[in-house]
Amino acid sequence: MISRRKLLKKAGFAALAASLGVSVNAKTQSGRVVIIGGGFGGASCARALKALSPATEVTLIAPGDTYYACPFSNLVLAGVRRLQDQAFGYATIEAEGILRIAQKAVDVDSENKRVIVEDGTKISYDRLIMSPGIDLNFDVLPGYDRAAAALMPHAWQAGVQTEMLAAQLRNMPKGGVFAMSIPDNPYRCPPGPYERASLVAHYSSKHNPTAKILLLDAKDTFSKQALFTAAWREKYGDMIEWQGLSQGARVTSVNPEQQLVQTDFDAIKVDVANIIPPQRAADIAQRAGVTNASGWCPINAQTFESELVANIHVIGDATIANAMPKSAFAANVHAKVCAAQVTQLMAGEPPLSAKLINTCYSLVAPDYGISVAGVYEPEGNRFREIAEAGGSSPLNADASVRQKEAGYAHHWFNSITAEAFG
Repeated sequence: MISRRKLLKKAGFAALAASLGVSVNAKTQSGRVVIIGGGFGGASCARALKALSPATEVTLIAPGDTYYACPFSNLVLAGVRRLQDQAFGYATIEAEGILRIAQKAVDVDSENKRVIVEDGTKISYDRLIMSPGIDLNFDVLPGYDRAAAALMPHAWQAGVQTEMLAAQLRNMPKGGVFAMSIPDNPYRCPPGPYERASLVAHYSSKHNPTAKILLLDAKDTFSKQALFTAAWREKYGDMIEWQGLSQGARVTSVNPEQQLVQTDFDAIKVDVANIIPPQRAADIAQRAGVTNASGWCPINAQTFESELVANIHVIGDATIANAMPKSAFAANVHAKVCAAQVTQLMAGEPPLSAKLINTCYSLVAPDYGISVAGVYEPEGNRFREIAEAGGSSPLNADASVRQKEAGYAHHWFNSITAEAFG
């Protein structure tokens, strides 16, 4: 007997396949596909590929037994969610006949089509799909390195850093200053810092109501700006202060020992510093030769194949996706479309036509949600946003609408984690 969850999963992949014009289980060719990365992109891609082409040998390289999800991790800071609720494993993936190697991929030999893992094992592939995510760039902000991150957490990769920042927030003195450094685009989850500020304010309004939250931004505009700023005034008064590039707010250096943040015009003493540094594609993407001078991965937007190395596809945050943001939703969509395209290519058939969507939910408070959605289509090596096909939450909505959107956000999180991890 098949479980309801498995049935829904198969139904979801069937709907995807039907929308793209490919039949589930119709592709019976054998072959070897290796997937690097066990997050929303890699895990979703492994399951979709196995569902679409059961005869394909699918190997997922994902170190460790637990993946900590970044979406909803800001609720851990707000004190309304546990870090354990962010933890997901790979048991379902392994039960579906996908081989998982619980090691880190350390190199790619693209000439011989092999991935090398930590213990030196070489894993051969016909097609390689990389969903490596991001690495934080510790080389560009003076004073901020891996050691400094223990004193000024970034919490931009969920897990230990999330707990560290949450503990600092809990221990912040009454009336203290929580400062956040926000990088210029591109970076993972464009509205993420502003959701974080909102949920830190939610916690502070209950436990430290005279605290100040200072946002030091390297740009002058940000995702859902009008919605966030209106919500901040409504929910938190003047607790959150945002400053942009034209106000000299770009952070130029930090002193972790003294808890000093230096901007273009000022040195600011803070009690808690959440430093979110610039980012780039993860190191394994550099080693594989699929990044360009920007530090990100140029791809063919239709098939996700690297523009730099044949037979390697790149999905998720590491890609140069232009108008399409770096988000868990986008990574999951990339994964499913890429799985279908690789199935086609391995069968010797032409790639399919597909439009991609992204919806980004943000929580201003646990019961107050806002969102933005877009529809995108491939155009050479980029994704072009289709005009008037998306939209955002209404600016002047009542509390019931915001509460419904918060509920939609929870439903989305439950759905995407089930689809990726089972």
